[in-house]
Amino acid sequence: MTLIGCVDVGSTFTKLAVVDTETGTLAATASHPTTLDSDVLHGVDAAVAATGLKLDELRACSSAGGGLRLGVIGYEALVTAEAGYRVGMSAGAKVAHVTTGALTTAAVAELAAARPDVLLLVGGTDGGDTDTIVHNARKIAKSRLKVPVVVAGNAGATEEILGILEGRTAVACENVLPKIGALNPSSARLALRDVFLRHVIGGKKLSRGPRFASLVRGATPDIVLTAVELLDGDVVVADVGGATTDVYSVLTPDPEREAGVRGEVAGTLWRSRTVEGDLGVRWGAAGVVEAAVREKLISPEEETVLGLAAQARVANPAYLADDLTVDARLAELAITVALRRHARGERATPEGPYRGGKDLREVRLVIGSGGVLRTLPAGASDALLAAALADHAGGWPTPRAASRGVDTAYVLAAAGLLASDHPDTARQLLAAITT
Repeated sequence: MTLIGCVDVGSTFTKLAVVDTETGTLAATASHPTTLDSDVLHGVDAAVAATGLKLDELRACSSAGGGLRLGVIGYEALVTAEAGYRVGMSAGAKVAHVTTGALTTAAVAELAAARPDVLLLVGGTDGGDTDTIVHNARKIAKSRLKVPVVVAGNAGATEEILGILEGRTAVACENVLPKIGALNPSSARLALRDVFLRHVIGGKKLSRGPRFASLVRGATPDIVLTAVELLDGDVVVADVGGATTDVYSVLTPDPEREAGVRGEVAGTLWRSRTVEGDLGVRWGAAGVVEAAVREKLISPEEETVLGLAAQARVANPAYLADDLTVDARLAELAITVALRRHARGERATPEGPYRGGKDLREVRLVIGSGGVLRTLPAGASDALLAAALADHAGGWPTPRAASRGVDTAYVLAAAGLLASDHPDTARQLLAAITT
């Protein structure tokens, strides 16, 4: 028996799944409040101790301390900057700021105010414009913004940019948009993961000493997307947290769209993630009610009742309800709105067209995740997902006939942590929530 502990260190709770990699089975699970006020390892070690098991290895992913905050610097809002934004999201980052065009001193100040952990410098298709990305590299080099830079723009400018950024942490990778409509996320995603591990985890002062950094394999959203990528066919995961609701989708590429018949100039990301920062069941509870009103999902009477309950949860995020009816309703509405947004995309301007949406009609499986769904009885969590998937009112392409599953044992993060060296075990874990 070989036991590997897979721990997800969140901003609120630290969740542990212990996996026997010889049998591919789950040996134990545990959770503990994340100990951000002291050292996150205290919560990790408490979760391990709660299992009563002696582990052969421990590995982790983390979104504590805000996870990976990314600043994107691009050439044009609807092309390379948008491509950079999508790649950053797929890499598990929280895109804290996007700036476009030639950087000015004021734009650099705005970027610095967003407190990014890493900058993603993009711009120009291969063989295209280099002036803007080189100018932006010079502005970064002269600024006081001393954070790592991932260079993922016009390949013809990379060598010059690395020279400009000499003395700083700068990592070169392939262009995220080598040609119009051809999104290339893999190289930048790996570079961002490496920078997160080498330079960001330690800088967040989550733990004293090097042990925690040595355990972490990636940002939690990046690791979860890695797990979702192991699943066969078109799949969606909706993860409801206290502050945000994340939607991950892995879709079969559409050759017609790839060919540009109805494609987007920033390219199509077939393995993607969106984060709804206003939708959660604690810090984001008021946002859920506001969004449900805008989407015409609740009556004025329910708005009043849910609004009061949401205010109580925002005021006390540690609130534990004896009756989960309100939490379940908030989670249902959060998933419904998050799926709508993921499917229809978003607007660059309040009156502009939606862009970046996903056609989810052929999705065969939707997995629900998050504390509320794990806490509810199995029948109730399945009914919650079913209600969210029954939302076909708006005309956006949401799943038509998907089966459902709930990650009750934290296996999504565990599968992602095991995917590289124990892929069969990871798939076996995922089978528990997909059959």
